Amino acid sequence: MLIDQFIAYIQAEKRFSPLTVEAYRRDVNQFVEFLRDAFEIDDLTQVKTTMVKSYVVHLKDEGLVNRSINRKISTLRTFYKFCLRENLVEKSPMIGIKALRLPKTLVKFVTETDINKVSFGDEADFPTCRDRLLFEMLYQTGMRQAELRGLKDGDVDKMDMQLKIHGKRNKDRLVPLSKEMIALIAQYQAMRDATFTNKAERLLLNDKGEEMTPSFVYNKVHHMLEGVTTLKQKSPHVLRHTFATHLLDEGASLVAIQKLLGHKDLATTQIYAHNTIEQLKKIHKLAHPKG
Repeated sequence: MLIDQFIAYIQAEKRFSPLTVEAYRRDVNQFVEFLRDAFEIDDLTQVKTTMVKSYVVHLKDEGLVNRSINRKISTLRTFYKFCLRENLVEKSPMIGIKALRLPKTLVKFVTETDINKVSFGDEADFPTCRDRLLFEMLYQTGMRQAELRGLKDGDVDKMDMQLKIHGKRNKDRLVPLSKEMIALIAQYQAMRDATFTNKAERLLLNDKGEEMTPSFVYNKVHHMLEGVTTLKQKSPHVLRHTFATHLLDEGASLVAIQKLLGHKDLATTQIYAHNTIEQLKKIHKLAHPKG
């Protein structure tokens, strides 16, 4: 089946993550359902540009936000590039299909003052030590929560004081670690190994010595930021935004931040520059006599 061939392609050659692969599968199957209902066809190689435009209108009518629609457009664009490569179509129906405009929103981040308010308690037990390391690794490296959950002991290079992070599309990057972070990791590992005899092969574990789930990491971060910041969103990704924003505020270049975050394009990193400029505008308006 064509969809199965496409899925095999993005798994083996594009090396997309399992979550991305499943999202692409859902998007293509959803498009097929639309084609059957609206045009009574299910042959993806017979799709015309007008059909794709109708699909975008349908998604808008269903109430999807532009960001979600753009992701589905991106999926179909990748799918038809695959079809062109396999000579299944002579022309991609995605020609002329543009991404919808997104509203300009500032990325949310925690201020340095509020970050310093985060406390982990005085208990010298495994959960407390793990929670502190979990938080500090997210804030001090800017990694994604999925990257954090996938870390293994071997990814920590204590000699060179760096961490290997396995990012999207199986692309690795190196992030420096401070002496304090190295010491915290060593303390945690000693406590973890003394607590669990049979444990998952991951650096960070849950309270049962098993791999952490996305909801486990989210709940931990949300709890730590609760009462510390007025932000509505208190997620691991907010700490990623916070990491980048604080670096930029302290003079780091966008190119350096791009490499640390593992962004493919510098344009993705530039949202933080926009964020800083907007903050400066607010300060100017409040502080300048003629602001």
